[in-house]
Amino acid sequence: MHRIFFRFIPCFFFVLSFHAQHTDIINSNRPGESMTAFSVGKNVSQIETGIYGISEKHQLLQYDAKGMGIDLAIRYGLFLEQLEFIGNIQYQLDKYNSPITNEDRSAIKYAVIGAKYLVYDPYKYYEEKVNIYSWKANQKFKWRQLIPIIAVYAGANLNFTNNPFYALPVEESNVSAKAMLVTQNHFGQRWVLVTNTFMDKIGSETQNFGYLITLTHAFNQKFSGFLENKGIMGDFYSDQILTTGLAYLMGTNMQVDISVSKNFKNTPDILYGGVGFSIRFDKKHKPVVLLGPDKSQKPSKQDKKKQKEKERVKEAIENNP
Repeated sequence: MHRIFFRFIPCFFFVLSFHAQHTDIINSNRPGESMTAFSVGKNVSQIETGIYGISEKHQLLQYDAKGMGIDLAIRYGLFLEQLEFIGNIQYQLDKYNSPITNEDRSAIKYAVIGAKYLVYDPYKYYEEKVNIYSWKANQKFKWRQLIPIIAVYAGANLNFTNNPFYALPVEESNVSAKAMLVTQNHFGQRWVLVTNTFMDKIGSETQNFGYLITLTHAFNQKFSGFLENKGIMGDFYSDQILTTGLAYLMGTNMQVDISVSKNFKNTPDILYGGVGFSIRFDKKHKPVVLLGPDKSQKPSKQDKKKQKEKERVKEAIENNP
């Protein structure tokens, strides 16, 4: 059975700074499932939660289940700007009907703790030249966009309760490992491509692996949409799931979202969708000033003034396409 795990790729990347993990606006993983390469930033905490509904039917086993649930993700940046710790939990309740039983089910369906670390950012010390005379010149394709931002993730699945949602012929392990490689590309000012390649429940009898490919487009400074494809391959469960949705930025630290997902088989046939909310707390965050490749050289007042001027010009260009 598919694990419903809503997370959204960050929207509005056209206003983000690539020189630090902490961004100008909230960077949420909701409501898609893909995980982005950037962390929330050191001493920054973020809550991402939502309510979903699900309808599931299995043609061979002749059962159906309808219900709802809530998911919660807590992200916190600690020790390093590139490092964040993540805790995810999902609780579901539904009505299960089959030829031999009818029951109400409720339990923690999914729980995992882990950490993500940014390994490589091609924009970290890169200074892009801005053409103050041509908006079109600033929007043209740049070969650097093909170089991905890279992060790695490691976590542990926790399963200490009798989970009624996974009736498999083998027992679920109480603790199992999860690992993921994350890549992220920015194309122009409004398109972002994220890929996740993962192995889940490593070393257990229910081990599986797969991928997530998510394409996000920012329509303007408030709205963004995404399309996501997920592939899962394992001995006990394999699937292809397509997800689409929208997000709306309520402020620099708040976002709401809506999404719907559907797979392409009937063993089981799954349809689910939900709404969510993300909020960031960043008052304790201190801006990171990069000193350039030569870290012994501190930026001068003139350098800082030039940087502010570049940011002002770039903002003017983005707001007046």
